Amino acid sequence: MSELKVVSLPTAMPDIVKAARAGGVASAWYDAAPRDASEWRARATAVRDQGAGDWARALAPAFDASGPAADRLARVARGGIVVTTGQQAGLFGGPIYTWSKALSAIALADAIEAVSGIPTAPVFWAATYDADYAESSVTHVAEDGRVVTLTSPPPAVAGRGMQDTPLGDVGDSLRVLADAAGAAAAPHVLDVVRRAYAPDRTVGGAFVALLRALLEPLGMPVLDAGHGAVEAAARPVLTRALADAARVEAALRARSAALRDAGYEPQVADVDNLSLVFEAGAGARRRLPIGAPLDDAHGALEPNVLLRPVVERAIMPTVAYVAGPAEQAYFAQSTAVADALGMARPVSVPRWSGVIVEPHVQRILDRYDVDMDALRDPHAVVGRLVRERVPAAVAAAVVQYRRALEAAASELDAALAQSAPPLIDHAVADGTRRNIAHRLDRLERRVAAATKRRESDLVHQIDIARASLFPLDKLQERVLNLMPMLARHGMPLLDAMADRAREHAAALGASPSGQGRLAQHAGGR
Repeated sequence: MSELKVVSLPTAMPDIVKAARAGGVASAWYDAAPRDASEWRARATAVRDQGAGDWARALAPAFDASGPAADRLARVARGGIVVTTGQQAGLFGGPIYTWSKALSAIALADAIEAVSGIPTAPVFWAATYDADYAESSVTHVAEDGRVVTLTSPPPAVAGRGMQDTPLGDVGDSLRVLADAAGAAAAPHVLDVVRRAYAPDRTVGGAFVALLRALLEPLGMPVLDAGHGAVEAAARPVLTRALADAARVEAALRARSAALRDAGYEPQVADVDNLSLVFEAGAGARRRLPIGAPLDDAHGALEPNVLLRPVVERAIMPTVAYVAGPAEQAYFAQSTAVADALGMARPVSVPRWSGVIVEPHVQRILDRYDVDMDALRDPHAVVGRLVRERVPAAVAAAVVQYRRALEAAASELDAALAQSAPPLIDHAVADGTRRNIAHRLDRLERRVAAATKRRESDLVHQIDIARASLFPLDKLQERVLNLMPMLARHGMPLLDAMADRAREHAAALGASPSGQGRLAQHAGGR
C-alpha cells in the first residue's frame, strides 16, 4: 500500500552562490556561511557576543508569541541567537516553499544549538509591509487533474502594504480550498485557515494569524515585520540608510558593474535617485528619493528588499538567514549595502527543497511504471503509454506495412534502373514512396489518437499526477498551496517535511558529524 512520501530535491543554488562557495571572485560579495560544526560554533559565539541589545523586549509586541514559540523566544532573549527566514504575505499561506523555509529554519536552529550549546530560536519574518498585492492575493490548488487558481477580491486602495490592505470576503476561495482537500483526515486544518482568513482581517494579518497557528506549536515565533515595534527598532538603520542614500547608491552601482563584469546579472535592478527606504502613509507606499530630509517622511519607514537583510541582522542577533535561490542571489548586493552603511554583513544559507508525493499519486506512478521526473514532459509519458496500449495485432500490421513499402520501393528502384533510358526520373519514384510513408505516418497517428481516446482514464490519471507534482510546468513547491495536503494528512506531513529539513541542516554542516555535503543545482526563486 502506498504511503505519504516527502522527497528532497537537489538544493537550488544560483551560479553566483556556487562560485562564491568555490572561492572565486564572487566570494568577495558574500560572507561565507559556515560549513562544519566548528565553523558554526565560531559564528554562533561571535553573533552572541556582538548582541543586539534588549531586542526581544523591543520586538515583543510584533512577535505576540504564545505557547512553545514564546518559551523558546524567552530562552534566547538573553545570550541567545536566532536563525531567520521570511516571506511576503501569501493567500492561505502561499506556496509550499513558505513552509519549507520555516521548517528549514527550525531544523537549522536546532542543529546550531546542538553543536554550539548557545540557545537558538528560529524566527519567521512575515513581510506584511510589502505592497505586492498581485502576488499576495493568489494561490493554487490541484483538483482532479487540474490546477485551480484562487484569488482575493481586488483592493479598494492600490499600493498599500499588506498589513493595511483589507482582506475582504474570500469565502468562495475557502470553499474551493476545502473541496480540493477532499476527504480530510485533519479537518481542523481547514478550521484554522477559516479563522485566520476572517473577512475583518487585513491580508497581512490573516497571513500572520495562519503562520502563528501552525508554526508556534513547533517553537517558531512569527514576527509581524509591518508592526510598529519593528519600525521603531529598525528606525536607526533606516534613517542612516536615508541619510547615506547617495553613498549606498554608489556602492550598489559599483557592485552591479562588478557583477556584470564577472558575467552575472544583478538580481535587483538599480533605480536612479531613489533610496532603499519606503514610507508607508495613509495612501500608497512610496520609495523616498535620495536627499529627502527625514522631516519629509511622516509615515512609518520600511526597508526595500536589499536593505531588509541588513535591518534584520541589526535588530536581532541573526546567525543566518534561510534563503530561497533568488534571495541568495541578491545577498551579493545586500552586502554592498551593509558595507556602505558600516554595518554587519548578513549571511544566507539555502533552504531545503522537496516534493510531496501523496499516496494516490504514488499509486498512479506505480500502476503505469512512471518515474516522477518523467512527468516533467507529460507528452512523452502519455505517448509512450499509449503506444504500449495499441492492440498488438494493429501495431504488428503497421510494422509489416512499413517493411512491405520499403521492399516494394526497393524492387521498383531496381527495375527502373534496368531500363535504358530510365522510364521515369528516380526522384519521382522516391517522392511516391515518401508520400505513401507520410500517409502511413498519419494512419499511425490516428491509431494512436483513437487509442488515447479509448484510454481516457490513463490520460486522466497522468493529469492528476502531473497537476500534483509539476503544476503549471513548475516545481510543486513553487505553485501549490499546502493546506489541502495538510488537511488530508495532518501532522505526519509536517513531520515528514521536518525530517527532510533536518537532513538538509546536517548537509549544511550544522551537525556534530562535521563537514556538510550539499548537493547543488541552479534554481529559480
